[in-house]
Amino acid sequence: MEVLAAGAMLGVREFYRVGGAQAVAALAYGTRSIPKVEKIVGPGNAYVTAAKKLVSFDCAIDCLAGPTETVILGGSLRDSPNPEFIAADLVAQAEHDPEVLALFITATRSLARSVSANVTQLATKNPTARASLDRHGAILVAASRDQAREWANLLAPEHITVSEDDLPFVRNAGSVFVGNYSAQAAGDYVSGPNHVLPTSGQARFRGGLSILDFVKVITVQKLSSHGLRRIAPAIECLAGAEGLPAHAESIRVRCEHA
Repeated sequence: MEVLAAGAMLGVREFYRVGGAQAVAALAYGTRSIPKVEKIVGPGNAYVTAAKKLVSFDCAIDCLAGPTETVILGGSLRDSPNPEFIAADLVAQAEHDPEVLALFITATRSLARSVSANVTQLATKNPTARASLDRHGAILVAASRDQAREWANLLAPEHITVSEDDLPFVRNAGSVFVGNYSAQAAGDYVSGPNHVLPTSGQARFRGGLSILDFVKVITVQKLSSHGLRRIAPAIECLAGAEGLPAHAESIRVRCEHA
């Protein structure tokens, strides 16, 4: 009901109560009651992701998202990182799914030990988070702050929390949370940016879902006879290099009549 109410407030007039891989197929190819669409966006479980991959040659998709990934980059003790806050974010993201990747990266061993103790305590009564952390959770202790930053960028995580000092060094991430009070759960719900984000290292080459995913660029070219003559030598040269004489001829014939 909450989704329907939000959709009504936004002016959405069509809803289809379907989900899972079968919903992806219905939207990609159409049914008697569901029209075929041009693009499918949004995250889902492993079956939804597999279905989006299968239909991606017949229907555009945004990206193959999931499961959730969270990385917290812990600075030096002078940055006053709060181990309780760090542990709370790791457990919060881990409760999404038993397959969540939850990592804390630091160059400070004492901070690593404190975070580990807090994670153990906070996850005790959360079976999903506990299962996720047991399977895929880890604390990585780097030899230096620079190495910790390097590891974070290599992972290109969906979510990453950093200090103000580390922010300029973030090159690959879906969404970045800065400072002690930027809880990752705020990004899940309210703080602003779209929270359909790249996972599995896709943040190396794309960002999260945005208005750009709904924009199609069509280029338009109109050349005058004078303009074509000016660039004709370059076109003919490139056409010759590619071994496409008809391309060059299509330029020459126009220039002869210009």
